[in-house]
Amino acid sequence: MPLHKFPPATWEALKLKEGIYSRLPPHYLKSLTESKKPTPVHWIPHGAKYKLNPKSGQRERVQDVPILPYFPPEADKGLWGGEGWISGFRYANNDKLSTRVKKTWKPQLFDRELYSEILDKKFTITVTMRTLDLIDAAYGFDFYILKTPKEDLNSKLGMDLKRAMLLRLARRESNLHPDDPAKREKIYDRYKEFVISYEEAEWVGLTLEEAVEKQRVLEKKDPVPLFKVYAEELAQQLESQDLTEPLVVGQTWQ
Repeated sequence: MPLHKFPPATWEALKLKEGIYSRLPPHYLKSLTESKKPTPVHWIPHGAKYKLNPKSGQRERVQDVPILPYFPPEADKGLWGGEGWISGFRYANNDKLSTRVKKTWKPQLFDRELYSEILDKKFTITVTMRTLDLIDAAYGFDFYILKTPKEDLNSKLGMDLKRAMLLRLARRESNLHPDDPAKREKIYDRYKEFVISYEEAEWVGLTLEEAVEKQRVLEKKDPVPLFKVYAEELAQQLESQDLTEPLVVGQTWQ
């Protein structure tokens, strides 16, 4: 007889259908359930199940075995471009006849100053060389943040920057270059393809814990003082009662 009514592997998905989780915005719940695989970084997929052996000419089956990196907490504070720590083994003294020892390969990190023209601010961010190449390929820091999905950004800082950019694009704030309206409109028009509604933008990049707390604040209702409740009851009675009749509020007035 099973110990649980539902398999433990489904608990995370099921909890989104109950309680405050089920009242989260549909677009946010959709972003949680539609998880995509990140772009391969530390391995190159074959893209086919079979390939020809160059020596024998025979068709051989190949397997795409992904190399899954480990992302330490520091990765959320920077932009590593999908690179992480890779654990494996190496031969001692570079001798294949010797014993193998554990080894962890880590990406080379740099602190670089990056400018966002949407936010009109410079950020000193820890990046890798791959991140800088991706920024160049996207034609700018803002385009890189806005184009890259969360699975490839894999950074809390990156998603916070994306939310801030989307909020400014949604509101078209006038405090961006207030002395140069033409430049401001040019920037907003350059990124108009990424514009979404303000209500949706303010949920982008929130963790599940942050989203639940935000929903709890939105649903929170302050207690109404009793004098306001009695005042509303009195007003309703005055509206519905004939002025020639005695007024009744807890007792009859003579």
